[in-house]
Amino acid sequence: MPAPISIVIPTLNAAETLPATLQALMEGLHTGLIRELIVTDGGSTDQTLEIADEAGAEIVTGAASRGGQLRRGCKQARGEWLLVLHADTVLEDGWTKAVGDHLRSGKPAVFRLAFRAAGFAPGWVAGWANLRSRVLGLPYGDQGLLIPRRTYEQAGGFPDQPLMEDVALMRRVRGVALLPSRALTSADRYQKAGWMRRGARNLWTLLRYFLGADPAKLARAYRR
Repeated sequence: MPAPISIVIPTLNAAETLPATLQALMEGLHTGLIRELIVTDGGSTDQTLEIADEAGAEIVTGAASRGGQLRRGCKQARGEWLLVLHADTVLEDGWTKAVGDHLRSGKPAVFRLAFRAAGFAPGWVAGWANLRSRVLGLPYGDQGLLIPRRTYEQAGGFPDQPLMEDVALMRRVRGVALLPSRALTSADRYQKAGWMRRGARNLWTLLRYFLGADPAKLARAYRR
């Protein structure tokens, strides 16, 4: 019986962070969970593709739009389950136990968000994200998404848009569980902008999206 999970990682000049993300996935190879690794790239000019190739990944290339990249990558997947990860997210040791136990449920799930930073602010932002996941079923993309491929396809997949592609998909998916294992993500963007300021900006972006703002315009504002 083939391994059940296809890993899908969108990349764009991710050479600094991708190695740690891939290293954490080795546990899944050793335990027989991972069937394939798909890196879907948006035009990297650094060593991202070389790193992916050395790791044995199937590489998919196309225009730089995270939703479009994820849509292309997931389309190539052959596993019964998809595990979508950002290139700066590292699953903590022991993640395969939580995932393996969860597969029997047949339901989508995300990891508990944590930042690779210490202090009150990282814990507060991560706590809000985990509460949002539990109560509203709207996790951050940084939390990873474990979803049956059939459920993903029935929900229409990721839309080809540069931002809020995760929210767009999860609004069509019900019953998302919160795994008892953490996804450790980079704190760089928060540390540069300020934790409270970045958190407030994310909430404002989410609200504007719900009110019908164009994802392309939101992405341009988000990157500034």
